[in-house]
Amino acid sequence: MSRRTFTRHFHQLTGATVGAWLLGERIAFAQRLLETSDLPVERIAETCGFGTGATLRQQFAQALKTSPSAYRRAFRGA
Repeated sequence: MSRRTFTRHFHQLTGATVGAWLLGERIAFAQRLLETSDLPVERIAETCGFGTGATLRQQFAQALKTSPSAYRRAFRGA
């Protein structure tokens, strides 16, 4: 299957581009780790595929309108 065909089928099935879907999955994984672990934000960023804490903070703020630290404080144990 060509990349173009895969991309078209993926979008038809998920309603999202591959990149948007992957970003959403990474953010959801980061949310779970922030809620359930004591890992530092830098480590969570690496684990979720963001590379750096700065990238995680930027993407997190763009998607959820809050910082990872504020999210952790608000949803820890909820």
